[in-house]
Amino acid sequence: MDINPAVLDTARRLVAEGKGILAADESSPTIKKRLDSIKVESTEENRRNYRQLLFTASGVEEFISGVILFDETIRQKTDDGVPFPEVLDRRGMIPGIKVDLGAKKLTNFSAEKITQGLDNLADRLEEYRELGARFTKWRAVITILGESVPSRFCVEANALALARFAALSQEAGLTPIVEPEVLMDGEHTIQRCEEATLGALDAVFNRLREHRVVLEGILLKPNMVVSGSDCPYQAPPREVAEATIRCFRRVVPAAVPGIVFLSGGQTPEEATGNLNALNQRGRQPWELSFSYGRALQQPVLTAWRGEAGNTAAAQEAFLHRARLNSLARRGEYSPDREE
Repeated sequence: MDINPAVLDTARRLVAEGKGILAADESSPTIKKRLDSIKVESTEENRRNYRQLLFTASGVEEFISGVILFDETIRQKTDDGVPFPEVLDRRGMIPGIKVDLGAKKLTNFSAEKITQGLDNLADRLEEYRELGARFTKWRAVITILGESVPSRFCVEANALALARFAALSQEAGLTPIVEPEVLMDGEHTIQRCEEATLGALDAVFNRLREHRVVLEGILLKPNMVVSGSDCPYQAPPREVAEATIRCFRRVVPAAVPGIVFLSGGQTPEEATGNLNALNQRGRQPWELSFSYGRALQQPVLTAWRGEAGNTAAAQEAFLHRARLNSLARRGEYSPDREE
């Protein structure tokens, strides 16, 4: 199948050795929660200042290959009037954009959700490309609740939406990041997480093939296989790595260039430690990288607290976290390096 070579090139560049992705695509309600946590009002100017802090941190391009933006953010500029996508591009970080419109209640399935945003997506993709985006992201949410949730219908409905999104993105010359997230909320075991993750990934790749999506031109952004957040037994990194690799080897084609794991509800230290354990298991068919939001940003917010005078300290916190995850990409991270 014909495909824009830039789509393939972007996919490879995003998982370049030692690098990962910053997810700075929080929706308005989510970024409000982040700013509320440091007692900063969520005004557009405060959100712009915070994102500017991240995008201009000196040296971070050594560890960050790309940045996922939100609709508001891709239209914003620095203090001296340079659009954020241009700032990133100049520094060798690829601008991307979240294009889904959020997960909503799935009718007649009260505990489950379906992601919206396919209407007029082709037109929006064209606009985002003109604004500087080179890749896209769409998140599907899969909940575990007992033995009956996720339902097969929910998994298939979200897989179909992900495939349509991916096909439209490639048609627009943009590299899609496909994100089926099995949530870690709940009391389920790591074994139940593996079962649900396997089912979700199997459905997604079936639909991607049906839609003739070129797998060499996508990235997968999944959850790691972990214990539920309220499970009495929390599997250590070694078990997380073993279960995750086993699950993915069964269902993720080798044609996919890279897997950029989300951090979900993990702490920054947990997300880095688990990524490190994954990469310590040796070479895999795909690059094992990261696309972290809170796991990269929480220390930054704590250091910044909305004060311009704290910008340098906040940027150093970001650089430190990015460097640690770069080490984890090589399997060279140690908790001793947290200090």
